[in-house]
Amino acid sequence: MILLELFWTFFKIGAFTFGGGYAMLPLIQAEVVAHQWMSDAELVNFVAVSESTPGPFAVNIATYVGSEVGGVLGSVCATLGVVLPSFLIILLVATCFEKFRRNRIVKGCMSGLKPAVIGMIGAALLSVAGTVFVSQGFSTALFSDPLTYVSLGIFLLAAVLAFKKKHPIFIICLAAILGVATGYLFA
Repeated sequence: MILLELFWTFFKIGAFTFGGGYAMLPLIQAEVVAHQWMSDAELVNFVAVSESTPGPFAVNIATYVGSEVGGVLGSVCATLGVVLPSFLIILLVATCFEKFRRNRIVKGCMSGLKPAVIGMIGAALLSVAGTVFVSQGFSTALFSDPLTYVSLGIFLLAAVLAFKKKHPIFIICLAAILGVATGYLFA
């Protein structure tokens, strides 16, 4: 039963998300937490791991959640569930490309979906930031914790480097090194 539940949950996520893995994050978070497959903190930890591993974000996270919940078969079901809708939609679009490309309804739909995708990515950013920076709730103790300032510094450094068009692999490696160094200093 859990295998079917994993497949169906990630199939819905894959079917109703436009804009890629980051746009899926709010749906993934809602579904995974609602099913009690993992906590917000565990999910945020894996988001970080997923970003530093090869492959698409949505596939990585579906595979991980599936593995945690249902073992190897769970990872196969969740991964198949998240990629199957995109595969079927692309297959349909590829067969009817000329009709879709010039259709006013499709153009209008895409014009409406673009800002919604940006909004969903923004919501995911705020949700993950809240879990990272104020996971224990907002209090004045937050400002006395040096890890708060280190996390904020790493975030700002990564943002500046991204705006300066530094390679993402460089930014990820640098953030990992800074995180490891911080762990040794404050552990």
